[in-house]
Parts: sequence; C-alpha cells; structure tokens
Amino acid sequence: MSKPEGESNVKPGDGIRSMKTSSFFKALNFELYATPNKTIMILGIGAITFCSAYIFYMRHKYQEMGYYASVDENE
Repeated sequence: MSKPEGESNVKPGDGIRSMKTSSFFKALNFELYATPNKTIMILGIGAITFCSAYIFYMRHKYQEMGYYASVDENE
C-alpha cells in the first residue's frame, strides 16, 4: 500500500534532513545528514579529556620546577 500523494516519509525530529536539497548541499553539510555514532563520540571525548589532562599535568610540573623567564635590561 503506497502513501497518498500529499504525504511524505518525514518523521518527527528529522528537521533539515526532511527538506529536498541538492547533493552539493548534502556533501558540504555532511554533519546535518549523518547519524550520530556514539562509539566515535565516546572515543573523541576520551581523547580530548586525555590531551587536556596531559597539558595541565605538564604545566603543573613546569611550574613546580621553579623556572621563570628573565630578560636582560641591556638587550
């Protein structure tokens, strides 16, 4: 059984995905049409967290060493 002519396959929550657009627009705005991948999101959040923690750790270690920048007045 097919749908009547006025109806489309739009589901609630589809948003911009339900609009008729060109292939160029879909290629340019890929994030709007791709379904979210939770595994990749979790790995990305983990990587960002690890990198941020490493930067904070290295800064803390650097400050503990007591180094400071000095500038010569004659130069």
